[in-house]
Amino acid sequence: MKLKFSKMHGLGNDFVVLDGVRQQINLTPTQLRFLADRNFGIGCDQILLVEAPTQAGVDFRYRIFNADGSEVEQCGNGARCFVRFVHDVGLTDKAEIRVETLRGIISPRLEANGNVTVDMGIPRFLPAEIPFLHDDEIGIYSLDVADETLDISVVSMGNPHAVQVVDCVDSAPVGDHGPLIENHEQFPQRVNAGFMQVMDRHSIKLRVYERGSGETLACGTGACAAVVTGIRRGLLDSPVRVTTRGGDLNIAWGGRDQPVLMSGPAVNVFSGEIEV
Repeated sequence: MKLKFSKMHGLGNDFVVLDGVRQQINLTPTQLRFLADRNFGIGCDQILLVEAPTQAGVDFRYRIFNADGSEVEQCGNGARCFVRFVHDVGLTDKAEIRVETLRGIISPRLEANGNVTVDMGIPRFLPAEIPFLHDDEIGIYSLDVADETLDISVVSMGNPHAVQVVDCVDSAPVGDHGPLIENHEQFPQRVNAGFMQVMDRHSIKLRVYERGSGETLACGTGACAAVVTGIRRGLLDSPVRVTTRGGDLNIAWGGRDQPVLMSGPAVNVFSGEIEV
């Protein structure tokens, strides 16, 4: 089977994007892992699949698969690439579209300057909604990792995040603690692990060890999660510039029961065809 694809990235968080509207696509986990493989396939952090909507009042359906073949609920950098892709291949000419994901509707908008702004929805803090095994909703939780007790904040941005404040992201134990947090028994569906350094009240540095992909150069939902938890902890004020290893995102949040807005670039690297 031959598949047409586009290779895209948002601040170095890279994707293989597939048009499932004009192609019939039903890939197995093995085929997904092949596409994501950087030695034998195309190489990416995630595969994004554009499909026709399954409900009224929505333009597209958006599915996200990690490099390990698992399907996940949400991806912020991918959402920006999604809206750039559907414009580039002529699937829509709308500046703002409504897209269904596993965890609800998002509304990305292509800006005049080429950046994309995404309404990422309202963050969720109840442990059962993340999911996180804890009886109560509190701002900071203790998590035992590698003979240490870490202070974390947990939030769902459509996918689960555990965020901790560190003194320096460059020396943070992302490679050691990241997989241990991701697979911690208190997160029954695993979790994305964020390491946040507060620079001032409107800027942070961030590294994220992503569930199913490892550390990426940028994580859109991770940036939203970090800003939301930083504001709740009284460390930040909206808007916040989030500096990742791949570049900067701008995040705005008006407080509880308000949606998070994320703005940043989306780049098409190349397009091609591959035998799967």
